[in-house]
Amino acid sequence: MELVEYLNSIKKQLEYYKSIGEKTLDQLNGQELFWQFNDESNSVAIIVNHLWGNMKSRWTDFLLSDGEKEWRNRDLEFELVITSKEELLNKWDEGWSCFFAALDSINEENINTEIYIRDQAHSVMEAVHRQFAHYSYHIGQMVYVGRMVKGSKWENLTIPKGKSSDFNKEKFSKGKHAGDFSDGLK
Repeated sequence: MELVEYLNSIKKQLEYYKSIGEKTLDQLNGQELFWQFNDESNSVAIIVNHLWGNMKSRWTDFLLSDGEKEWRNRDLEFELVITSKEELLNKWDEGWSCFFAALDSINEENINTEIYIRDQAHSVMEAVHRQFAHYSYHIGQMVYVGRMVKGSKWENLTIPKGKSSDFNKEKFSKGKHAGDFSDGLK
């Protein structure tokens, strides 16, 4: 697989998971973003704050400095420090912008650069895969919390429960085609 093809593919997948997160955020009001099942669980706001901190730390100057920046306060990311939906959305956008800018800077000249996360060596591709898994994991948590908060008022983000057969029937009726990762989105 060519580098450009790989980067386009991973960006497409990341944009899909980002959109799932955004569709979750759109359904939740300010109070719902801060709901926690118990004191040991994370609210959507806490998860977004952690994603923001991770993205900023991992992808700022990622080719030149360790992904665990000295200025990062990871423990504080799991405290309720975001105070409004506007602040949450700003951090969400800032983190993703940092990450996508870093992806856009990857090229044939730097793809083989050895980078570090917590003093552990990674290839650029390993670091991208590591963070892809990390971010999609947390977005899944956001969706789960959102579903718990909204209950029966939750609007499905992918194939609605009990509707897989209808969805597949529609997809297969179109014949083979180039799909995208949003095929399961409403």
